[in-house]
Amino acid sequence: MHILYGSQGSGSSIAEAALERCGVDFRVVRASQWEPDSAIDELRRVNPLGQIPTLVLPDGSVLTESAAILIHLGLAHPDSGLLPAAPARRAQVLRGLVFIAANCYSAITQSDYPERFTTDTTEAAREAVRQAARAQLHRHWEIFADTFGALAGEQGFLGGDNRPGALDLMAAVVSRWSGTRAHLAQHRPGFLAVLQRIEADPGFAPVFARHWP
Repeated sequence: MHILYGSQGSGSSIAEAALERCGVDFRVVRASQWEPDSAIDELRRVNPLGQIPTLVLPDGSVLTESAAILIHLGLAHPDSGLLPAAPARRAQVLRGLVFIAANCYSAITQSDYPERFTTDTTEAAREAVRQAARAQLHRHWEIFADTFGALAGEQGFLGGDNRPGALDLMAAVVSRWSGTRAHLAQHRPGFLAVLQRIEADPGFAPVFARHWP
């Protein structure tokens, strides 16, 4: 049994959808830093950062970081289609996963918690950090769309397959935050259509419906 620590509308939806795709047994423990009535102390015992998703594997080992969870599940369950079988396409998916983790997720953290990134305690200073982070985030998504969007073509997905995989899942979830979708609607509408197609796919749609009803 896998144990997934997470919360509704959070990045844990990425791991939840991937676990369902793999067809493995798992249970979800509601835990997050913004829900004081959740199992946050239990989460911190397995992940001192208290971040979600955190996944405890059946052997008791712990996986953190959405990209790492997706890569592990894709490799452990090759028939799931989370990662492409072709080495060249798989390499690009791995690149895309790390791109989102390193560039987009980090900018979202700066936007959501600007007080962590300035010693100035004024609201004006924190708002300046927030706006700068959002501008950086949206620029990163433009680059992502230009780099990886072409792999989807007219009706395909970001891994170059005919069904969405790990990269599609992570892009669809992380792009929901910090005004990214509104920015893409104006500046990269074709890529926004890809994200909407991912969410509507029968394999992932139930998870998106549960997390964003």
